[in-house]
Amino acid sequence: MKSIILTGFALLQILFCNAQQKAQGPIVMTAKVYSDNNEIMDLMRFENINYFKTLFKGDSLVNKKFTITSKEFWKGKLTKTDTILNKSIFEYIGVNKADSIPLRVISSTAGKDIRIKFIFDRFETEHTFKGLKTNDYSLRDFGTALPILPNKPFYAFAYILPYEDKEGAKYWCAVESSGKDIETWGKEFGIKHYILFEMNFFE
Repeated sequence: MKSIILTGFALLQILFCNAQQKAQGPIVMTAKVYSDNNEIMDLMRFENINYFKTLFKGDSLVNKKFTITSKEFWKGKLTKTDTILNKSIFEYIGVNKADSIPLRVISSTAGKDIRIKFIFDRFETEHTFKGLKTNDYSLRDFGTALPILPNKPFYAFAYILPYEDKEGAKYWCAVESSGKDIETWGKEFGIKHYILFEMNFFE
């Protein structure tokens, strides 16, 4: 009888540990660009609007809060860090209760102004940055290629300028998929300005 009790206790310990590991498991970020409507997509491109319909999915999102921080890089150096969304919002709406978090992100440039808005189901937040007077900025869903874990900040989005070669050709994907450290893009590719958006899911 004693051996049966001990065996049952050991089994409960294993199940508890497995449950803890599952609760702290990886989070997957998926993103869909623009719209299925060609006319809307053409208009967005003409107006230099970027749009992502994003979903974060994973059991470890349950009972989590999250933050969004922007980091601006000029001429290869980190020059400014801003909190776009802090944890105080959860005092009003409560922690996330589901295993998924939908997010829509929309950004645009007009002159030197860069506007970006993060839209969640129950709230939204918007921020404006000063950039260069160019329509070459492009929003990239960097987090879809990353392993995302709770309590570990990660770069979800990058608002970048392209790499430009000697002939004047411009390449955005060459930067994004280079495998280089995202914080060194300015130095590696001669990019004058870009903005990283860091997220963190935590207790």
